[in-house]
Amino acid sequence: MSARILGVGWPRVNAGYSAIMHGTAQQVPTVPGFISDWFSGRGWTPHPHQIALVEAAAVGDSALLIAPTGGGKTLAGFLPSLIDLAEATDRDGLHTLYISPLKALAVDIARNLEAPIEEMGLPIRLETRTGDTPQSKRRRQRIAPPHMLLTTPEQIALMLAYRDSERFFRKLRCIVIDELHALAGSKRGDLLALGLARLRRLAPGLRMVGLSATVADPDRLRRYLVPGGTARLVLGRAGAKPKVTVQYSEARMPWSGHSARFAMPDVYNAIREARTALIFVNTRSQAELVFQELWRLNQDNLAIALHHGSLEVGQRRKVEAAMVRGSLRAVVCTSTLDLGIDWGAVDLVIQVGAPKGVSRTLQRIGRANHQLDNPSRAVMVPANRFEVMECLAAVEAIGEGVLDGDEPQPGGLDVLAQHVLGMACAEPFDEEQLYREVVSAEPYAELSRETFAEIVDFVATGGYALRRYERYRRLRQNEDGLFTVANPTVARQYRLNVGTIIQAPMLRVRLRRGRNLGEIEEWFIEQLAIGDTFMFAGEVLRFEGLRDMAAIVTRSSDDTPKIPSYMGGKFPLSTFLAERVRRILAKPREHPALPKQVLEWLRIQEWRSVLPRADQLLVESFPRGNKHYMVAYPFEGRLAHQTLGMLLTRRMERLGFRPLGFVASEYALAVWSLREAEKIDALFDEDMLGDDLEGWLGESSLMKRTFRNVAVIAGLIERRYPGQEKSGRQVTFSSDLIYDVLREHQPDHVLLQATWADAARGLLDVRRLGDMLRRVKGRIVHRRLDRISPLAVPVMLEIGKEPVGQSAVEDLLGESADDLIEEATRLI
Repeated sequence: MSARILGVGWPRVNAGYSAIMHGTAQQVPTVPGFISDWFSGRGWTPHPHQIALVEAAAVGDSALLIAPTGGGKTLAGFLPSLIDLAEATDRDGLHTLYISPLKALAVDIARNLEAPIEEMGLPIRLETRTGDTPQSKRRRQRIAPPHMLLTTPEQIALMLAYRDSERFFRKLRCIVIDELHALAGSKRGDLLALGLARLRRLAPGLRMVGLSATVADPDRLRRYLVPGGTARLVLGRAGAKPKVTVQYSEARMPWSGHSARFAMPDVYNAIREARTALIFVNTRSQAELVFQELWRLNQDNLAIALHHGSLEVGQRRKVEAAMVRGSLRAVVCTSTLDLGIDWGAVDLVIQVGAPKGVSRTLQRIGRANHQLDNPSRAVMVPANRFEVMECLAAVEAIGEGVLDGDEPQPGGLDVLAQHVLGMACAEPFDEEQLYREVVSAEPYAELSRETFAEIVDFVATGGYALRRYERYRRLRQNEDGLFTVANPTVARQYRLNVGTIIQAPMLRVRLRRGRNLGEIEEWFIEQLAIGDTFMFAGEVLRFEGLRDMAAIVTRSSDDTPKIPSYMGGKFPLSTFLAERVRRILAKPREHPALPKQVLEWLRIQEWRSVLPRADQLLVESFPRGNKHYMVAYPFEGRLAHQTLGMLLTRRMERLGFRPLGFVASEYALAVWSLREAEKIDALFDEDMLGDDLEGWLGESSLMKRTFRNVAVIAGLIERRYPGQEKSGRQVTFSSDLIYDVLREHQPDHVLLQATWADAARGLLDVRRLGDMLRRVKGRIVHRRLDRISPLAVPVMLEIGKEPVGQSAVEDLLGESADDLIEEATRLI
């Protein structure tokens, strides 16, 4: 999905929207004197979109504000509440909820909002509540709530599950949701939507405000805010267009890989020339590597910091505080700093590695020059030759003012099960009444009454296959026929496990006789022997052993440390951006910005094989080392390619081609076999998504892994108990046993339905794969070659990283990239 935008980041909308810029064509109201005095005291005047939100609030209208970074979105969202509270005679109770997708953003907004409240002399109490808030403060907030509470979706679910939630929220008048686009369409967004449905019941007349800078489909977000109603659309004035360039290093550019080590000297020079730079990467492991490379080059002793989600929270807060003070020259970071945080000193964003999506790229670019009329400045640093085309595609899309976005999905059934249990913790519920409340949430508007009854039955008994076990009976019906929690332990367990963010099991990393450095995934530590070194928290560490669920480490100077990788840490290539990459590949000469190294690579490819049209699928086959290779270039992202690889190898096995394995990248798929694959068109027929897919899933461990996450979210398996936490092995053992029982005795169980839905749109990317197979039907270009082509080299260099089944040790593992490149580019 994509939308043309005005300037950069602003959707073009039709005249039918209820409010554009000034809210309506009516006269713009003036703000109260204390507000206008505060603005004029700083030499400012309110933006039209800030006035528009005041006008909407005056008549009780909800609104979606889309405005550029630096345009005062957050203040606009709070202005009506400041006015309302200043003029109120009764200020007791919670008036405004601010909901952020990031804890750090909630803390940052609170700090920025405290100043105007104090300077205006308003008697308003503002507080935050996140997972880091001490229990004592949370208890005090429940007894004496602040006027404004800044929090996260998980905390909303937790507060709604308390018995006194109706008292706590009954005076609530406004909810402000920041970075709304980052929540809607995700499981966190599903949980929040259900919470909003309950809040609308507890506080009738509630006014909703959504804030966002990058939106491809405004109507979708308006429906999320006010299902079945109308939220005004308010557009801020477009800011200066960002200045985005692609960095082309003079050094030899790799054909594959993601480290971008070759480009680090250029990145370091860009940091030296900037006031403050944010260096974004796509994974935590890449963050560690880039930080180490920059530190090695740091002859000027610049203050460079590291920030990602696995670091100790105290360390992250120190980095954020140092950025506020302006004492850092650069921060290497992941998506933890994608959203909203206002650091005025940042004047350069550097994206290392391919951007994967236009909207996400614009979000990151917006961290630089947090002022409306000053252009954000950004540099993209591709790590290999394919990524050059992806970076160029993103820059061209930004220049044309186009955004990408995901198709809306129905709400998750596992999230619904968690919410049903939370509502039972709050008060006994009537099933029919709760159903009507649930379907008032936009993601669940199409939920059938029958499916909801199955969810309630699952939460109450575990479902048909599990109802004989006492531990799965979490609800009971009282004498009035209302559902309530079976016992107080159920409520305690819910509060310990609320939320939809599922991480791989983590272990603390602690210095011997020292502090905690953060957390790292359990599976990585299990691979280490005592004495092994690895890179973490910007340091090289030596593993000394496990103690009390912590990896004990000491500092090391080893120059060959391992680099931890993290499950689920990679962004998928967006469908929209993939289409643009295919266009560049088809006609590279029409893109003069491509560097000489890439143009030469594609020229040789055209001579050795072919450059496919944008609507075609190129499939190359060639012999090598007593094996036959088939390489396809769908450009549909790693997840869709992995699913395609699994299905192709299954089909090739049935046809007698004796496949040995496959490897998938974001751009291509390589399969190797003992016999040459034939009838390529038939191999890629979309009927593989039928019986082949069902058969593979029945044998695959992938569904068990997906079920594990679904079961944790639905509360069937609890990760946390009072004073203890299950290890990853314990969770896996429990979920695998339950999965086998359900498949055998209740294959239509709602959690198996949820598992299939998650796998289809997540790990398998079935819809995208199906769209691709339909798109290329009758347009497959097959080239039989006598040796590897230049385009195939990058994916061939991945071989050995993802072996399939019992395939033989791959001959290519010991060969260097130079050998493959020399073979691909040899003219005779």
